[in-house]
Amino acid sequence: MKLRVSCSLRFQIIEPTVLILMLRPYRGIQQWINREVYIIKPVTPMIESVDSFGNSLQRIRVPVGNFLIYTSTDVIVADKVEVAPGNYFVEIQYLPNEILPYLLPSRYCESDRFGDLAREITFDSLPGYDQVSKINDWVRETIKYVPGSSEFPMSATEVHQRGYGVCRDLAQVAIALCRSISIPARLVVGYLYNLQPMDLHAWFEVYVGDKWYTFDPTQAELKGGRVIIAFGRDAADVSIFHQFGSGCLLNSMDVRVDLLDN
Repeated sequence: MKLRVSCSLRFQIIEPTVLILMLRPYRGIQQWINREVYIIKPVTPMIESVDSFGNSLQRIRVPVGNFLIYTSTDVIVADKVEVAPGNYFVEIQYLPNEILPYLLPSRYCESDRFGDLAREITFDSLPGYDQVSKINDWVRETIKYVPGSSEFPMSATEVHQRGYGVCRDLAQVAIALCRSISIPARLVVGYLYNLQPMDLHAWFEVYVGDKWYTFDPTQAELKGGRVIIAFGRDAADVSIFHQFGSGCLLNSMDVRVDLLDN
């Protein structure tokens, strides 16, 4: 599947502000980048870097006035998501070193508080992929998906208590549940073809068997057409922009995902 994904951000800058952006799609085996456009107006020097998760970062000092960021990327991705019922749980002593951070509690995924609930949800499941399937179904059925309902990141505990949230919130509840029974889990942010309403999207991945698998508690059917921007432990690692100071207002954000001819 060949997709064109784009994101347009318009800011009003009241005083010079530093932004750290995370808008370039991830370079990896999950997707192939064919074409990329990255426009900033007014033109301003930018520093490119890569974080500890392999995500592309752009750091920029933005001048006072109106400021536009526009990205557009043509990407080839799978039209179906790989599933693996029955795939086995990997004991911690056999996990690759780079997977270990995704076992630990993090700012928005307090997995040390969810163990009893996770064991209750998965008591009759085979360890590994089947446990995650049960957790994913439980989150979708228990936590209501309400786009636009969270203005700022909430912790898994807070979302569980209030019973509804945005895509990021549902994913983080599922991540906390998975980690609480020693299944590595990470948050993913990116684009999803045919998402309604259209916006940037978040889902989660778990490490079972010998690889990462995709889950999405906001969708009744696990769809392909996913373009990954970034991975992280939780929302603190994958925000599409961080602003430093109070002199930056986001006026609008427009997201598009279009299917291209092969």
